[in-house]
Amino acid sequence: MERRSLVVSALPGYEEEIGRWLWCLEDVRRTLLAGLTGVGRDILDAKICERQTIGSQLYHIALIEADWLYEEVLCTEWDADIRSLFPLDSRSEDGSNTHIEGQSLEEHVSRLKKVREVFLSHFRAMDLADWRKVRVLEQYDVTPEWVVYHLIEHEAHHRGQIFQLLRELRNN
Repeated sequence: MERRSLVVSALPGYEEEIGRWLWCLEDVRRTLLAGLTGVGRDILDAKICERQTIGSQLYHIALIEADWLYEEVLCTEWDADIRSLFPLDSRSEDGSNTHIEGQSLEEHVSRLKKVREVFLSHFRAMDLADWRKVRVLEQYDVTPEWVVYHLIEHEAHHRGQIFQLLRELRNN
């Protein structure tokens, strides 16, 4: 068995503490994408009972990341290029995540990567004061530090759901 190194490193080009959190965010994404290698549309669109499809989960992950960036961190309008990646709302009328189908893994990965590139670019010049600066919003106060923590938790949660669904679909 190959010996592994289990350490957190700072992403280069960022204030070190911020870079360490962003490394964690990227690590969750690396394991998600590695687990999806070779998955076709049939698997991405497969629905078991009332659970969300893998494609719907991937769309949701990217949309939520963009939403937190623009609404909570930047407190600004969405960039038109990013907005164009999401022609459908995040929720359907019944409150569940919007059902997405007919997109390839490459289309989902491209969306995830574009959002992440923009997300990371906004943190490159951030210092610790801005990292911890509270954004006072109508319903709550939030810092960029908490947003990154939340997105790590959010994506890891959905990654677990996706991997469970993959196991079930591959065993059928």
